[in-house]
Amino acid sequence: MSQFAFVNDLKSAVRMDEPITNGPAPRWMKKSVESTSSSSNTSRNKISTSGSFSGHMKLSKETIDLMAAKRTPSKTPKKSKSPASRSASNTPAKPKTPGGDRFIPSRMSTNFDMSHFKMNQENENLDLSPTQADYRKAMSENLHGCDINNVRVLSYQNKAPAPPEGYQNALKVVYSQSKTPMNVRGNTRYIPHAPDRILDAPEIVDDYYLNLIDWSFSNILAVALGTSVYLWNADTGAIDQLLDLEGADYITSLSWIPNGHLLAVGTSLGPVQLWDVSQTKRLRIMNSHSSRVGAMSWNNHILTTGSRNGQLVHNDVRHREHIITIIQSHTQEVCGLKWSTDGRYLASGGNDNLLNVYSGLPGQTTYHSEPIYSFSQHQAAVKALDWCPWQTNVLASGGGTADRTIRFWNCNNGQCINSVNANSQVCAILWSKTYRELVSAHGFANNQLTIWKYPSLTKVAELTGHTNRILNLAMSPDGSTVLSAGADETLRMWKCFLPDPNKKKEKEKRSSRPTLLGPGLR
Repeated sequence: MSQFAFVNDLKSAVRMDEPITNGPAPRWMKKSVESTSSSSNTSRNKISTSGSFSGHMKLSKETIDLMAAKRTPSKTPKKSKSPASRSASNTPAKPKTPGGDRFIPSRMSTNFDMSHFKMNQENENLDLSPTQADYRKAMSENLHGCDINNVRVLSYQNKAPAPPEGYQNALKVVYSQSKTPMNVRGNTRYIPHAPDRILDAPEIVDDYYLNLIDWSFSNILAVALGTSVYLWNADTGAIDQLLDLEGADYITSLSWIPNGHLLAVGTSLGPVQLWDVSQTKRLRIMNSHSSRVGAMSWNNHILTTGSRNGQLVHNDVRHREHIITIIQSHTQEVCGLKWSTDGRYLASGGNDNLLNVYSGLPGQTTYHSEPIYSFSQHQAAVKALDWCPWQTNVLASGGGTADRTIRFWNCNNGQCINSVNANSQVCAILWSKTYRELVSAHGFANNQLTIWKYPSLTKVAELTGHTNRILNLAMSPDGSTVLSAGADETLRMWKCFLPDPNKKKEKEKRSSRPTLLGPGLR
């Protein structure tokens, strides 16, 4: 039995959860014993001193009883002072200290040995069979007493205690208030959610692949309604009919030349007519295609047209032989066509879900027939195209019903910068000229206009009112108004990009200040 006694002694020696009885006493215990012994010695000395007089003097019985009463505490509780006496007291009452604002959790529930093991455990990629894996798991549970995969390194079972009622932390302002960064601040610009004006557009062709409106720099809106083209002067409100086709032909596309009065009119039979609106005169007819022309775009005097058979044609309107280059890079109808503002790139979108980008320079006589980039990320027809006005190499494109995505491309390196799911068919896209924003027109299923912040792509506003899908968008020359043409045969004008009057005044003040090279120098 001696070996069991040795084991019991060893266990009692290594136990840490009960006081150690053997060995020297701790230092704090020695100090308390010394202080107690010193006080007892002092009392003994006093008694002995008083006892030394016992031989010379005898105490009376009443004196002995009085001394005993002073040494023995009374069991009767003391009477508390009255409120009057407490208020009269010179000693101020101690204020009630509120609870602290820090939560120091109890870590008794944390297994630090297991946590240390998990933090230093290396990931072993072993190909074990199911039987070996189950055996390994069972052995681990038997060894550790639990499944180590479900053990957390730090775990607190109790919640932080609630502060006392009415407690206010004096340092709350340090971590609760800070300056809001510029990119998180809310939009303070007012955007009207109702159209400024509604115009009737009877017999407008409800076709997703056509481009039937365009706004000129002289503030004249051209609208194609069936076989006719109408001009609406936004300054005077006057409406004039420019042309009317005969037979089965109808208008399929319109495009104003930048900074001019020439209007290109595409037809369903293929010929493209060129009109001088200032004189109400047709200048020429260009027979570049044998099928309908649904998209057109200008690059100075070069008019690029796209047809239903997927063909692109560069036309120089100054020459009799106007065809410069014929490009066949789409297998289906071309429904989107846009030159960049600097003339470096041409983007074309087709019903074959392709987005092609071609290189070009202003004034050159020949163009490359092969695209430098051909993007196939869209899952539907690509009609909505527009170039960023402040980054001429950035292109925005939108897909149809099966895609519903707006993508942004860097045409310097051919990379997709960003994309956003619009949750609706994307019919048209326009960049704002006054704000870092863009507006997109949608069809099924929401039939609304959406204003996006760029480059964060957060929604600024949603403009609703059309009862059917929106076919096209056009922007006023000053960039403040967007016109939407819907299949519900209405044209709606939205003043969604009105300039900030405060910024406009500051800009006017800066422009009116004399400069060193201006009128201020005499």
